[in-house]
Parts: sequence; C-alpha cells; structure tokens
Amino acid sequence: MSVPKCSFSLKIEAMKKQQQLWLFPFSPFASSPSLFSFLSPYYSSSTAASAAIPDAFDSSSTSSETDAGRLLPLSSILLKDLLLKSPRGLLVLDLLDSGSLRPTADLYSLLFKRCADSKRIEEGRVAHSHLLRSRFHSDIFLHNSIVNMYCKCGSLDEARKAFDDMPLRDMVTWTALITGYAQNNRPNEALALLPEMLRLRMAPNGFTFASLFKACGAASVDKHGEEIHALSVKSGCTSDVYVGSAILDMYARRGRMKDACLVFDRLQSKNEVSWNALIAGYARREEGEMTMRKFSEMQRSCFKATHFTYSSIFSACAGLGALEQGKWVHAHMIKSGQKLTAFVGNTLLDMYAKSGSIQDAKKIFDRLSKRDVVSWNSMLTGYAQHGLVKEAIHWFEEMRSLGVQPNQITFLCILTACSHGGMVREGQYYFNLMVRCSVEPEIEHYVTIVDLLGRAGLLARARTFIDEMPIPSTAAVWGALLGACRMHKNAELGKFAAEKLFELDPHDAGPHVLLYNLYACTGRWTDAAEVRKMMKVGGVKKEPACSWVVIENSTHMFVANDDSHPRMKEINDMWEKIDAKIKEVGYVPDTNYVLLHVDEHEREAKLQYHSEKLALAFALLNKPPGAPILIMKNIRMCGDCHSAIKHVSKVMEREITVRDTNRFHHFSKGSCSCNDYW
Repeated sequence: MSVPKCSFSLKIEAMKKQQQLWLFPFSPFASSPSLFSFLSPYYSSSTAASAAIPDAFDSSSTSSETDAGRLLPLSSILLKDLLLKSPRGLLVLDLLDSGSLRPTADLYSLLFKRCADSKRIEEGRVAHSHLLRSRFHSDIFLHNSIVNMYCKCGSLDEARKAFDDMPLRDMVTWTALITGYAQNNRPNEALALLPEMLRLRMAPNGFTFASLFKACGAASVDKHGEEIHALSVKSGCTSDVYVGSAILDMYARRGRMKDACLVFDRLQSKNEVSWNALIAGYARREEGEMTMRKFSEMQRSCFKATHFTYSSIFSACAGLGALEQGKWVHAHMIKSGQKLTAFVGNTLLDMYAKSGSIQDAKKIFDRLSKRDVVSWNSMLTGYAQHGLVKEAIHWFEEMRSLGVQPNQITFLCILTACSHGGMVREGQYYFNLMVRCSVEPEIEHYVTIVDLLGRAGLLARARTFIDEMPIPSTAAVWGALLGACRMHKNAELGKFAAEKLFELDPHDAGPHVLLYNLYACTGRWTDAAEVRKMMKVGGVKKEPACSWVVIENSTHMFVANDDSHPRMKEINDMWEKIDAKIKEVGYVPDTNYVLLHVDEHEREAKLQYHSEKLALAFALLNKPPGAPILIMKNIRMCGDCHSAIKHVSKVMEREITVRDTNRFHHFSKGSCSCNDYW
C-alpha cells in the first residue's frame, strides 16, 4: 500500500503500547517550510518509505480516522539526530515551543543522555535552560541527568552549580558529582563530598564507593583510603566484585601491593577487572617479573586477557627493557585475536622503543588503523630517546602537515630531542613555536631549555634564561643547571645552583651527589668532604648505581663493587680478558670518573667494577656469538664506561645498546649513536 501524497494521517499501531513522544500533524509545524523540508523524506509516497517504518500503517483505518489526524512517533523523525540545530537553538525544542511536540520527561532525559554521550555541552546548556522553563523544572531524575551530563562533558564547575541549585538531592545526585570529580582528576573534591553526604544521613552505595576509591587512589595524600574501606565493610558493599576491585586498585595505585594482594585474595569472586587492577599495580611499580607471574596466573584461572591487561604488561616490559618478553606477549595478543587498537598499540610501540627497537616501534605505528596524538607522541619520544634528532624533527613536521595538533607532550619530546642532539637554534625555535600553536609552556619545557643550553656549554645563557622565566623556578630547573655545571666543570655556578636546590628540596640525594662529584672532578676535595658530611648529618643517602640485563626471561642485576652474584668470579675474569683486548686497540681508562681521593692505580682498579661493565661481561658469557646485547642503567652512564663499550663493540663485533636515565646509546663497530654528545 502506498502513502497518500499529501496526507499526514498515519496511525502507528506498533508504537502505541510503548511510552513514546508524539507529533501533532496539523500545527504551526505544518506551515514551516524549513521543518517541512527536514521531515519530507519521512512522508515520501514511495513503497520504500512505507517499508522503512514496519507495521506503521493500519489498512483498516476509516476515512473519519484519517481526517481526524493521527500521531507520528518522534523516533521516526528526530531520534536519528536529536541534537539537530535550528536558528533558535535545537529543532526538537522548537517543536516543543510551537506545540507540535508533547513535552515528556523521557524526551528531556534522552536529550541530556545524547549530549553527555557525544560531549555536546553547548546543546546541553540549551536543553538545561529549556528544562528550567518547563513543568519538569523540579524533576529530580532530570536534574541528576543534568549533573551527569556536565560531568561527562568535563565541565565540573557547571555540574557543581547545577548540584547546588537543586531543591532536592538523592543518592544518585551525590554519586553523579562524586563520580564526575573522580573521573576528571579532581579527587580531593570528590572525597570532600563524603562527609557532607554522611551528615545528611545519605548511605553510599556500591557505585558511590567505587568512585570514592578511585579518588583515594589519585588523591594527594594517602589518609582516607582505609577509613572509606572500613565504611564500605560496615555498609556490606565489599562483596560486590566491582567495589572489591576498586579497593584493590586504590591500594595498588598508592603502591601498597601487600594490601592490594590481601584484598584480591579475599574477593569472593574475581573477574577481568580485578585481575587487571592487580597486574596494573605491579606494572606501575615496574615489577616486571611479578607482572608476568600474575598474567600467567590469570591465564590459568581461565580469565581472558583484555586490552587493559596487555597494556599493563607492555608497560612493565618497557620499564625493564625486556624486549624478548615483550615480543612473546605481543605474539600472545595476536594469537588471542585481539585487535591492535590505538590504546594498546600506543603502549606496544612505547615498549619496543624503550626496549631498544625503534624499528619495531615504527612498524607498530604503521599498522595502527587509527592514530591519535598519543601515537605520534610515543614515536616522537622514541626518536628523542634514541638520539635520532633529524628523524624526530621530520616526524614533528609531518605530524603538523597532517593536521594533528601538537600538545604539551609533543613539544616536550621535540625539545628533548634537540637537547640530546645539541641543536640549540632548533630547540629555541620550537620553544617559541609553542605560543603560536596556542600551547602554554609548562615548567617541564623550561627545564628542557635549561638542559639544552647547559649541555651546549652555554651556562651563562642558561642562568639568564632561568632569571627571566615568567613562572617560579623549581628544583628540576636548578637541577638541570647543576648537571650542566658538573658536565662542564663550573664549580662556582654549580655551587649556586646546588644551594637553590638545597632550599627547595633538602632531602633529595641527587643534588648532593652532583655537587660532590663536581668538587671531586675539579680537585676541591675539602669542599667535597663538606658535602659528604652534610649528607651524613642530614641522613641523605645516595642511590647506588646499578645495571641489569635480561637473559632467557631472567633479570640479572649488578651493582658497582658488589660480589653477590653467584658467578662473579667468571664475570670478573671475563672483564679482565676484555679489558686487555680493548687496551690493545686504544682504550685508555679515564680515571677522572673515579671520584675518590686515592692514587692512580687504585682509581683504575675501581673502574673495572662499574655496574655496566659487569653486566656487559655477564651478557657476553651467556649470549650466543653475534647476538645483540641490551643493558639498562638507573643513572647516567659515565664517560669511561662509554669509551670502554665503544671499543668492546669493535673488538667483540657486537651490537650493544645501553639505556641510561637520559637516552639510548647504540654501540657498533667502535662508535656510538650519540656521537659522544650526551
């Protein structure tokens, strides 16, 4: 049956039994050309239009029924684009104002939900204003939807105002605002709402507790978690696996893994969320072996790994530099049928980059079906860490040419690359470009410029730059200057920077060690002794230098002058053989890097037992001939070890990579990728 060309008399039998929004056919709407043109496709006379609304026509309708006019469900017209704009605001609200559409609470609820899901805050504001003029202005359910909508759109101040303006609030209202604060990185404000709730005798439910625990995990101080945990136990909510998982995640984010494990073990039932929270906790602490162990237990417990699981494991492998383990997990993900989404792909390419394989990172980037700014930043970070300055600059420019807007992290990466490559002019250009790109420089960007100038030996310019900064200088700023003074042996300026650091952070061992090393390398042993005394009196302890290498999925750690490894005699013998070989081809020990007031012979003996040399000797003992070697180090690599490993790469014909706190050093055939500038 075809639809009469000019008839709006349609009876919707299929929709009658449901709560629907009805459109009156003969009204001011019928005389509006713009509205008619929008709706005209729905009134086509073709059979295709008829088929588009199944069961919409009743052939038994009498002519009197047809003449009287019938109601058309809004779902046939506006639900596809409920937020369609009009000159006055929103089309659907125009229909309400003209009387063409009957206002219902369901319509407003759907409007706020669409605004929240699509982050359309302007349309949400229009709908909010319209609701306040309607007969539903005091409907608590709709006001809860408004609070939720503003929270999901990230406008927490408007959410709080809507909350405060409500004449009546229920538990859903409080939970919506608490969740909004927790999910938008304002945990302290989320936690501040709990005492107000309790004073009003509002009992938190499972959803409330889940958001409160999320806030506790991110809060600036760790003092509310246990109290809220106790309250949840009294409320009987901890038996819920989602609440239990939130408690577990809270303790894990605070670094309290023993408490997290205790909560995990006591969960009456576990799911992927609880397993992921536990695995992520170990991954954040860079406990790679425990992360992999829990992943294996999750598999044995018949829980399928999700993207969150793989992302955590890749992060753990990146922290350890465990390339082979990372490759195994990558293969496991492929076999499980998981798609390479941007979320897990970004952590995967970061793992490859931080584990020394920038080529594999680039392959992952190329395979991503959807790339976001995080994907581009991850690759840019990799290029910067590997000292590939030209590639980093090319990558940055290509990113901009494709319309990807750089953010603070993007600029931090490109500035770091310029610093590692000694490209002062380019670094200053990109720093000035930030303002033109509407990106406000943060303290990290200023630190990187100080580092850029300092590495290049432009210490006076670095000091002037600090003095002219528009924001207060921090310990990181003066730390960058002190590090540069240590590198270029400027004791006076270094002393000034160190004094600033002692004022800002007297308990940090780093500045004390740098100042001691600066005095020692310039022969000021009396001043160096005073720094040692200051450290002893203040209880400041130096972090021991350590290096590690992964052999057959086991991590082997080495500390300078430590003989605790069971194969230490073999390791020492191996290094003595290597030392003799590299001396034959020109290696000369640089005893300036032994910062002890001892004779030359003892200085040279001390150099033999630096942690990266021990790790390298162990890797040469256990890796097959020709296999590449990756060594990780927790502090900056010293100049003597850098020189020694360059010679080892030539004599032993090995590709050797060392990742220290600053960057990667790729040694091959007697040279390093850093070109001796680091």
